[in-house]
Amino acid sequence: MTDFFTDPKYTIHSNRLILRPPQPEDFPALENMSQDEQTMRFIGGVSEPALAWRNFAMLSGHWSLRGYGFFSVIEKATGKWIGRVGPWNPHLWPEPEVGWTIIRSHWGQGFAREASIAAINWTFDHLQWQQVTHMIDPGNIPSQALARTLGSKPLREIDELPGFGAMKIVIWGQSRDEWAGQKHG
Repeated sequence: MTDFFTDPKYTIHSNRLILRPPQPEDFPALENMSQDEQTMRFIGGVSEPALAWRNFAMLSGHWSLRGYGFFSVIEKATGKWIGRVGPWNPHLWPEPEVGWTIIRSHWGQGFAREASIAAINWTFDHLQWQQVTHMIDPGNIPSQALARTLGSKPLREIDELPGFGAMKIVIWGQSRDEWAGQKHG
């Protein structure tokens, strides 16, 4: 069995970031992020500490069950955990997606874009997906802008997201070929 958590082929380096599977020491930062209303407003709302722990265990377990999952995003300059980005496909999810969440103190600095580019490249190269999608709340203008910057387009709308209940979601996405035809850097 692959040890995703220590095997270097599951670690990605970009200019300013390291993306790697979640580690136990990441939990306090994820717990803090989970309690920030602005960060969490489009992804289920704030979580009390016990639920934040279950979510963290789910992120780690996704790696074991699927062979991939959200990467912890580490800022190289500080060694600080600043978010989670990566491929993910929970049971009954509408489509496999590459998602992102960056802590509010690091918004507007290009970290979500840099991490998403690295994660999408890894997803196409390592997982051989033919398409990436992003599930985005219609009110989440910054995530829509990032999806557009990445070259994704709105594909369709759904009225329910498994595990979140009734809610309107726009599925954005692009094919492997569309991604390959763009410059990312």
